[in-house]
Amino acid sequence: MSGRQHRLRVLEALLFASPEPLAEEELARHLGDAAEVAPLVRELAETYAGRGVILVRLAGGWTFRTAPDLAAELRSERIVARKLSRAAVETLAIIAYHQPVTRAEVEAIRGVVLARGTLDRLMEAGWVRPTGRRETPGRPLNWVTTPGFLAHFGLDSLTDLPGIDELRAAGLLDIGPAALGDAPEAAEAAEAEE
Repeated sequence: MSGRQHRLRVLEALLFASPEPLAEEELARHLGDAAEVAPLVRELAETYAGRGVILVRLAGGWTFRTAPDLAAELRSERIVARKLSRAAVETLAIIAYHQPVTRAEVEAIRGVVLARGTLDRLMEAGWVRPTGRRETPGRPLNWVTTPGFLAHFGLDSLTDLPGIDELRAAGLLDIGPAALGDAPEAAEAAEAEE
């Protein structure tokens, strides 16, 4: 077996065994030759193209995923233990689009006080994390999304988030307090969904 074939096998095993996407730098540490990683990844991706699993780039790294055209045949129904509240979804969107952002900034954008457990639920899901403190009075925590957020939503980087035009086309920017009557009671009712 050639050295190249052996490195391809090691690369395949690393990617298969990893529960999260691996960056090329991490792969190079295992293979010992950073210059060889990109061509090896391309070759492995070509090998898996058209198969049941494919090699894709997500969250800044490489991982195996089921081929998209097989999704309908592999879909299974299961009961979700806990659905995110509207407040949690809004908070996640604010963090994704405005990061790094403090709790007070999230509250200012939403126009209501953030319920106690909202950030905790997003952290438990592995989608947000604190990242240092703001150099302002009180030194509030900054919040950002995680690679787990990118992987869960099928994004390679934050630049893949939909833009304003895409959100408008999907009708997602028209829904909000204005649609609920733009009254303080409507905002309180949305927060009560927690």
